[in-house]
Amino acid sequence: MGCGQGPVLTIRIETVAETGSTNADLKSRVQQKDPSLTEGLWLRAERQSGGKGRLGRAWESPVGNLYCSTVVDCRDTDPSPSTLSFVTALAVSDGIAAHIEPGSIKLKWPNDILVGGAKICGILLERCGDHVIVGTGVNVSVTPEVQDRQVTSLLDEGADPELSAETLLQEIAASFAQWLSLWRRDGLLPVLQEWRKRAHAEGTMLTINKHSSNSLIGSYAGLSDEGALRLRKPDGTLIEIHAGDVEIG
Repeated sequence: MGCGQGPVLTIRIETVAETGSTNADLKSRVQQKDPSLTEGLWLRAERQSGGKGRLGRAWESPVGNLYCSTVVDCRDTDPSPSTLSFVTALAVSDGIAAHIEPGSIKLKWPNDILVGGAKICGILLERCGDHVIVGTGVNVSVTPEVQDRQVTSLLDEGADPELSAETLLQEIAASFAQWLSLWRRDGLLPVLQEWRKRAHAEGTMLTINKHSSNSLIGSYAGLSDEGALRLRKPDGTLIEIHAGDVEIG
C-alpha cells in the first residue's frame, strides 16, 4: 500500500444487487442518522440505475464493474474535505496497480484516473452536513461507451478475467484507510507529494474547460499546497485553477 501505514478503520462492505446510486443511499442514511453508518463502511452495488459523475453527468453502470461509496466524517483538524479526491485517487490507483502495468496509470486533476490515456475510474465527492460521501466507479470487466471520451477497463488492460469488483474494492478500501489516516495525521502535503509522482509530467500541455468562461490553455506546473492546479499560460503567467475540466494535450 502506498503510504506504509496500517489500516486504522474497521472495513465493512455491504453489497446490494441494484440501487439508483450508492452515493444517494449513503446520503440518505447520513440524513437519517443511521447508527450503522460509520467510517470504514463501503456500500457496493452490482448495478446502479441512476449513477452520476461530476457536474451531473450520467455514469454508465453495467454489471461487472465496481460502483461503491463510503463516508468520511469531517473533523475540525482535517485538511479541506475537497482534498479527499486526492486520497481517493491514490487508493484506487493502488488497487488497480496490483492488476495491470503500474506505469500505464496516470492521475489527472481533479479526480480522474487514466490508463494509457483512457479513463478507467470516476470519483465523486458530495458534502452532507458534517460528512463527505466518497463515490467511486471503476471499469473492471466492461468498457462502457462514453461519447467524446476514450474509456478503458481493467480487463482490456490485461487484468485477470477472474478479478471481481468485490475483490478490487477490498484492496481499495484497505488502501483508502491508510491514506485517510496519513491525511489526518500529517496533513495534505504528503498526499499531494505522492499524487504528483503519479500524475503526468510538469510541462504537459493542458486545456482547462471552465463552464462560466472561455477555455484556458497552458502547461501543467504542478499543484499548490492546497491542491489547486497550477497552469503556466503561453505568456508565462502562472495561475491557479480551482475548478474545471482538464483535457491533456
